[in-house]
Amino acid sequence: MNAESIFKHYEEDLRRVEAEIARIFSSDIVVIPDIGRHLIGGGGKRLRPMYLLMSAALSGYGGDSRYVFAGVIESIHAASLLHDDVVDGAGVRRGKPTSHSIWGTQIVILVGDFLYANSLRMAVSQQNLKTMEAISYAVAKMSEGEILQLQKIADPEITEEDYIRIVESKTGALISASCRIGAILGGLPDDKINALASYGLKSGTVFQIYDDILDFKADEENLGKKLGRDLHEGKITLPLIYLLQSANALEKEELTAIIDSTPDEDMPDNDGQIERDLKKVLALFKKYDVIEKTMDKAKEIVAEAKAELSVFGDCREKDDLIVMAEYALSRNK
Repeated sequence: MNAESIFKHYEEDLRRVEAEIARIFSSDIVVIPDIGRHLIGGGGKRLRPMYLLMSAALSGYGGDSRYVFAGVIESIHAASLLHDDVVDGAGVRRGKPTSHSIWGTQIVILVGDFLYANSLRMAVSQQNLKTMEAISYAVAKMSEGEILQLQKIADPEITEEDYIRIVESKTGALISASCRIGAILGGLPDDKINALASYGLKSGTVFQIYDDILDFKADEENLGKKLGRDLHEGKITLPLIYLLQSANALEKEELTAIIDSTPDEDMPDNDGQIERDLKKVLALFKKYDVIEKTMDKAKEIVAEAKAELSVFGDCREKDDLIVMAEYALSRNK
């Protein structure tokens, strides 16, 4: 069993989810579905819907509400991407121009608001208070995570605990909600609902940690973003936190200067400066085994995620969730 075979197994279910996503983007204001096609058509594995579908399957639920909620979850994720790209000033996502660079900031922010509102409307139509609580909590945590991340921009004193809190909120919370909703739909007891939700939180956290590792390992063609982009946005991710903890005083001073600097895009040697800074950081990563240390932390959280599933008996659905937790650390993008 591997992740690709799991995605294949849920292929028809994911097509049903795509139809629900299109329904949420539907509007007489044509720019809304246009942005939807641009954003949703940009690819992606639909991880959040997958976690909901897998959790529903483990819980014995096979009704149509799983498609509605999976579409809701993915649309909320899409709304957060629209807003995050505006906040970050990102020009590219997955190798394509960001929506705000095409339609403008004001329209894209309002389309994000529309998505949040219409997603919640669809969720309310299912008349299940527990699922609404799960979604509302996740959206609130996502906002908290974004705010905390902004407060910690270019702050060399950021702690590992701060970083984990940001990642759990921005990424883990919505995947946790996906798993919780699948369990709620299946009518599981609270201990199993909470176990699946905790599994989702940890799995989502690992996905983001590995993304942050890839920012320093992969190339722009694979990721659709400049290598080390987070570094020059002042985002101090876990590899940088570990490096700041390990570096000597002189190295830490140099790292802090790099983090504090934002290369001027109008300067003729802008790309050269970014490349030189990145080479310095990568050399220090190698010196202090930072990537290996970060991977060890991610593997530790994967083990914790898998342990949450111990309350369930052996079955194919449980095995799928275990594979997906491991898949977080085997991607190349």
